[in-house]
Amino acid sequence: MTWFDQIQTGPKRLACLIDPDDLPTGHAWGAFLDRLEASPVTDVFIGGSLLTRRNVGGILGAIRERFSGPIVLFPGSPDQIVAGADAVLFLSLISGRNADYLIGRHVESGMRIRRLGMEVVPTGYLLIGDGPLTTASYISHSLPIPAGKPSIVAATAVAGEMLGLRAMYLDAGSGAGHPVPLSAIEQVREHTSAPIIVGGGLNDAASIRAAWAAGADVAVVGTAIERKPEDLAWLPDPISASSNPIRR
Repeated sequence: MTWFDQIQTGPKRLACLIDPDDLPTGHAWGAFLDRLEASPVTDVFIGGSLLTRRNVGGILGAIRERFSGPIVLFPGSPDQIVAGADAVLFLSLISGRNADYLIGRHVESGMRIRRLGMEVVPTGYLLIGDGPLTTASYISHSLPIPAGKPSIVAATAVAGEMLGLRAMYLDAGSGAGHPVPLSAIEQVREHTSAPIIVGGGLNDAASIRAAWAAGADVAVVGTAIERKPEDLAWLPDPISASSNPIRR
């Protein structure tokens, strides 16, 4: 079964987003991976909008040795495409109008991905929120969809699905003060059949469970784990979440 099949037909999932620049080092790094394996986390996403100190390839192998779940690339640039992952989110920033992130970077990385032979999940990437400015928005030179406009979020996701994108990633941005509004998740769930990945601002168990209940298939936690990597006991178990709603 492919990773996409798992998120499309299986139970809810909980992903840890690992930014290579924001990791513990030395013994703390190994201890963190052991805690991650013992936690409710089902998947690891690797990538970031801007990497300046460490690279994806340098940590993927270490994660593979100590984490038994799928590892998925969440690339912010073509140089983050490396061998060894189970799948790659081929992200198209459909909330913005910067052609570089709609097709430009894809041309740069497409042949590399094909040679590596990994699973590709064409994914509509939607930045949502009212500020402060996130790294993803700054680097991509694109404005997020306003948080109070869930109908625009849904219309954008519908258009992306019609263009052939297979999953939708609704993101409030790294370190966001507020998560993606539940109304936006609900409307995307109502109007599309694509699996929904939700990240940004999920800083406690309640917000993660709320995202699942609103229709998210995968909840992604990054900054909250980076801030306190020694404590993962607060993460909720996705198996206990409600089953996926019927898709249209």
